[in-house]
Amino acid sequence: MPALPESPNPEFLSQVDRNPAPVSCKATDYPAGHVIAPHAHAKSQLIYAVHGVMMVSAGEGRWIVPPTRGIWMPAGWPHAIRCIGEVRMRSIYVRPDAAPHLPDQSRAVAISALLRELIQAAAEIPPDYARHSRDGRLMRLLLDELHALPELPLHLPQPADPRLKRICSRLLAAPHDGATLGDWARRLAVDAKTLQRLFARETGMTFGKWRQQARLLHGLERLATGDKVLEVALALGYDSPSAFATMFKRQFGLSPSAFFR
Repeated sequence: MPALPESPNPEFLSQVDRNPAPVSCKATDYPAGHVIAPHAHAKSQLIYAVHGVMMVSAGEGRWIVPPTRGIWMPAGWPHAIRCIGEVRMRSIYVRPDAAPHLPDQSRAVAISALLRELIQAAAEIPPDYARHSRDGRLMRLLLDELHALPELPLHLPQPADPRLKRICSRLLAAPHDGATLGDWARRLAVDAKTLQRLFARETGMTFGKWRQQARLLHGLERLATGDKVLEVALALGYDSPSAFATMFKRQFGLSPSAFFR
């Protein structure tokens, strides 16, 4: 595959946004490590890959996205994407007036078997399809399925407070760090209850929940690149792979191996 530019092609963006169809699909393949610089569309987008894992960043949050999941990105939201391994992306673009009741916030969503097949079929449909043709009916069904997307806990909100930024930066760099909120309060010379309130206000999570989510996302990224569950569990500070697998299944409803299958 030839080298791809590190920033979105303006012509590609304009082609997507100029297409008058209410729903369209664009298929693009990217090499491992490819980065799509921050950009936004005039249309809402379901960011999905039939193969490979992506790191999607938007605003103050980021998501790890395997092939069983997708990211809903409302129109006008700047976002960036990093490919973890080779990625075969199949993005769905929705004109805002075609589905005014779809979410107006970015979120991680589950991709059902039916929706996956519809997306793959949509990738073969030309952008100028006739609305009342078989292709048009398939696209309308795809739009119906988008209204049923269940939200998933794959989001890691980033705080603005400099004290919380210091804590979160450390946890992202060293997810095995077991320091308690009390330990951090002493290091930062601030009351632990103050940190509790800041975490709740700026992330919507407790300190413990945020750290667990950070570990989960780090674990997802390592599992996506082929690391074994044992290696990931120990790197994240868990006593055993079974403890990590139990927490993983409690959060996602699937074991680590089933999640990527």
